[in-house]
Amino acid sequence: MPDTYLPDPSLAVLVTGGAGFIGSNLCEALLKNGNSVRCLDNLATGKRKNLEPLMSQAGFEFMDGDIRDHNTCMKACEGQDMVLHQAALGSVPRSIKDPITSNEVNVSGFLNMLVAARDQGVKRFIYAASSSTYGDSQGLPKVEDVIGKPLSPYAITKYVNELYADIFHKTYGLDTIGLRYFNVFGRRQDPNGAYAAVIPKFVMQLMKLESPVINGDGTYSRDFTYIDNVVEMNLRAMTADKREALNQVYNVAYGERTNLNELVHLLKEYLKTYNPDIGQVAVTYGPPRQGDVPHSLASIEKGQQLLGYAPAYDIKSGLREAVAWYWKNLQ
Repeated sequence: MPDTYLPDPSLAVLVTGGAGFIGSNLCEALLKNGNSVRCLDNLATGKRKNLEPLMSQAGFEFMDGDIRDHNTCMKACEGQDMVLHQAALGSVPRSIKDPITSNEVNVSGFLNMLVAARDQGVKRFIYAASSSTYGDSQGLPKVEDVIGKPLSPYAITKYVNELYADIFHKTYGLDTIGLRYFNVFGRRQDPNGAYAAVIPKFVMQLMKLESPVINGDGTYSRDFTYIDNVVEMNLRAMTADKREALNQVYNVAYGERTNLNELVHLLKEYLKTYNPDIGQVAVTYGPPRQGDVPHSLASIEKGQQLLGYAPAYDIKSGLREAVAWYWKNLQ
């Protein structure tokens, strides 16, 4: 990573949801940079094994706790310079099945964290927003200041996060930056469970020579974004020093879209170097998923202009890295 956007190593950083896929990669990058890192996670969706390589490192602290408890949030924010808030219940289908719990974690928990950050004197609060906020907006590419109506309870919760963050800056002076993630993938993303993301789920199915199931006809498209691009954007948000760059929301993506048929083709191409039989696995098609947005493509101009964002991994280079990691770690 170029030194230009690496944060000051003296900063103490709280990563909520730090045992999760994105959070654990952020913890790892910050420790590598020399920062002290406190990870808060209740391990509801995060995994202790994601933190095993970090547990013995100097400057790392794990707190087992839930953001729905305000006192826990206060303790977690104590002595911290910045917060990278990743803790949330993801997944559109999960929120449709259980909107109450999604709201408790993603809205009430988020508010607890904002209040705790304010009261403990945190300098900057950087949080995981979501491309689901664009809702039924038809235009492509998605530009930060043009959104539609949300299409799921999950999308509502993530939009409310943005509204709360804006109010906390205007009312209390807490500097915030929201990062609207677009379909992040890469190492440590869980392929198991009812709400597994599409890429690790497809990889696991193909590795087992099982047919991946595509919801719909495979023409739905996404701006798939490799984890290292997401880490870069979080570090850039930490180091942003222009006033106009703060208290904003940014797309975090590569700026290209790939449909699900193309995605499976690429996965089969990269996986068959490990097992040629994977190239012959057929695809199964099922009904479209409720609440899914047909197409997603981000404009990344705002991040480029205000934060210097320069994502290094496109879909192909990111998938090669991810496939290699899965093959090594999930056999």
